[in-house]
Amino acid sequence: MPHGHDTHDSSVMSADAPDPPRALSNSKGRRLDPRPLLAAAEDRLDFGRLAGLAGRSLVHPAELDRDLVVDLCLAGALLESIDVRDLRPLDGRIAITAFFEASTRTRLSFESAVQRLDGKVLSVPDGRVTGAAKGESLADIGEMFNSYGDLLIMRHPETESVDEIRESLTMPLINAGNGSGQHPTQALVDWFAILKWRPELALPEPPAGARIHLGVVGTPGSMRAVKSFVWLATMFPAAVRRITIVSELADPIGLDLRAALDRCPIPVEVTNDLQEVLGDLDVVYMNSIAFLGDSYKRLNSRHRIAASTPMREDTVVMHPLARGDELDPDLDGTPHNLYFAQAAGAVFVRQALLTAVMGRIGVVADAVS
Repeated sequence: MPHGHDTHDSSVMSADAPDPPRALSNSKGRRLDPRPLLAAAEDRLDFGRLAGLAGRSLVHPAELDRDLVVDLCLAGALLESIDVRDLRPLDGRIAITAFFEASTRTRLSFESAVQRLDGKVLSVPDGRVTGAAKGESLADIGEMFNSYGDLLIMRHPETESVDEIRESLTMPLINAGNGSGQHPTQALVDWFAILKWRPELALPEPPAGARIHLGVVGTPGSMRAVKSFVWLATMFPAAVRRITIVSELADPIGLDLRAALDRCPIPVEVTNDLQEVLGDLDVVYMNSIAFLGDSYKRLNSRHRIAASTPMREDTVVMHPLARGDELDPDLDGTPHNLYFAQAAGAVFVRQALLTAVMGRIGVVADAVS
């Protein structure tokens, strides 16, 4: 496995380090080099464990564990560090992207990931062009999809949609967001960014003093990206010392996430005052969009971060995007901005997942062995 330089400052490139094979893609904010993560993890990437994902669906973050999350992030860092074009990992395999709900980053990053791996895409960018517009059930649509591709990536406004389409689906399903349910690959994208920012957090026992305080500005009970992010956080008790949820609601967590938090040793607190806790936060994860019923709503609108907001110098701000007024554009050019690098890494960690689920991770393993 290729190793990188040993600095943990993700915003600084070593003068004598070789250039990565492709340009760092975000133009503003903090940039994340994947090589320090590979170096910190040494030889911990377990291709055999990733091979176990072959043929499996990913619908809920509970289907992952800490080791799988770290392996997927390490594989994403590896794919970001090498030129995969000649490897042709997917070798013509077909992914169907069926988006019955609006998407920019998720759909395009998945489609880019597939095509960069020499796979092919059948794209449904708008559910209104499918038989659903005529009243066709998702179960029947899934039956048709079985004949057309090797894997389905689906977003749908109904939380129950993943269960309905799996009644007939015989190929793996990757959930790209189901109503107010879950968004597991967004959480992978988020943790990929965190581990590239602080590579030592990928270790089973991070160094003393390395543990981070996560601040989550949002309502996990109704915001699927926030919910999935916190769910994965519960898998990293050695890396996360505290989770603080900032919300206008008295109980913003929701029953299913509450159960996961209750099983986790990480202390969790809820407050409605961001300024009260901001000075102790290492990461501020923001979101304001919740999908409620049949439309988008903006919550927590009084919480806003700008370049003038008093924060520690090393605090980073994350956001699944699209943003609203909660995140001022004047923050974009500051080192606090991790959200563009977060989005830029989506292609690579999704490549890692796709190669594993399609049973092709061995091609990557053979190339770097």
